[in-house]
Amino acid sequence: MLLSMIRSGNVNIIEVIVYIISSLMVIFLVMPLHEWAHGFVANKLGDRTAKLQGRLTLNPLAHIDYLGAAMILLIGFGWAKPVPVDPRFFKKPKRDMALTALAGPVSNLLAAIVSGLVFNLIVTILIKTNAYYIGVSSVMYYVLLFFKYLMIINVSLAVFNFIPIPPLDGSKIVMAFLPNKAIFWIEKYQMYITMLFMALVLMGGIGNLIYPVQVLLCDMIDWLTALPFSWAW
Repeated sequence: MLLSMIRSGNVNIIEVIVYIISSLMVIFLVMPLHEWAHGFVANKLGDRTAKLQGRLTLNPLAHIDYLGAAMILLIGFGWAKPVPVDPRFFKKPKRDMALTALAGPVSNLLAAIVSGLVFNLIVTILIKTNAYYIGVSSVMYYVLLFFKYLMIINVSLAVFNFIPIPPLDGSKIVMAFLPNKAIFWIEKYQMYITMLFMALVLMGGIGNLIYPVQVLLCDMIDWLTALPFSWAW
């Protein structure tokens, strides 16, 4: 998104700063939660690998991937350092691996919902005090923009991770429904699939793929999180 803002030629420096702050919030708070969620579910299902390696923590230093963090800043989606998972410790490897993988993007969707709730709570308070109709102050405008960016980035991360291509979480979810022969083929060529996918990400080819889904999900979350405050209208 930062690249899009710069390329637009109509750059509002304060909006850029707000976007950078919201991105850093995601990198240092939400992405550790994403990885912790993977480790937490895996641990509950019998795999203690993440816990034994010190990755069952919300400490961002344990999870940060600098290239992935830079991608979040520049284009609105990226990744953290994957939490190690060993499916051999699962009672039902396919199912439990899918549940472990699902935990990450679900944490992003929950973070997006929380951001949407705070956004709509602030809007409701402004409406109830007539501040919204008189005119939102510049400070409040940027506060609202901050939570809107948080929602958008978290939705982007969730959609990105649901893509069923290794090494993303979506591939592990899909594998729960594939025959062993197909899984073996994917694992055999995973390195090449990942390299091709990473090339597409770095060239910007993935953004166009996830953008329509991102917009749809953002609209749904915006509508959903506005419902609890509908009494104020």
